[in-house]
Amino acid sequence: MRRDERKAPRTVEGGFASVTAPNTWSAYADAASSEAGVGLGYVLAEGDGVVCIDLDHCLDEGELASWARAIVDRCPATYMEISPGGDGLHLWGRGELKRGRRIRRGGEAVEVYGQGRYVAMTGRRFEGAPLELADLSEVVASLI
Repeated sequence: MRRDERKAPRTVEGGFASVTAPNTWSAYADAASSEAGVGLGYVLAEGDGVVCIDLDHCLDEGELASWARAIVDRCPATYMEISPGGDGLHLWGRGELKRGRRIRRGGEAVEVYGQGRYVAMTGRRFEGAPLELADLSEVVASLI
């Protein structure tokens, strides 16, 4: 799937896409070769076994906040990228989560999703993260 400058999901043809309409989604190869919008996005779909931990506002000029570092350090080596806004992280992995959660504690802002959610992607890996997805089940369980 593609995304526009506002992070809204787009089809490879440039039309509007939806997390509830699989016919608007596309394979990675098609999305990567499309010139629609400004970048890629991913739909977390039921049964695909992919989860995303979204750490909002945790990067300040490249420095990771201590609360976010504690979460990152608990993760096995997995794909992590800097968010489109440049001040957050997306931690991608394997796991199952039926209902997403938003966790706010003090200055911490964490969102955990496993299905029914679209995430705008950048491809800007954080700290040399691998391209593979590790099992994040234990980390997700500890957050929720």
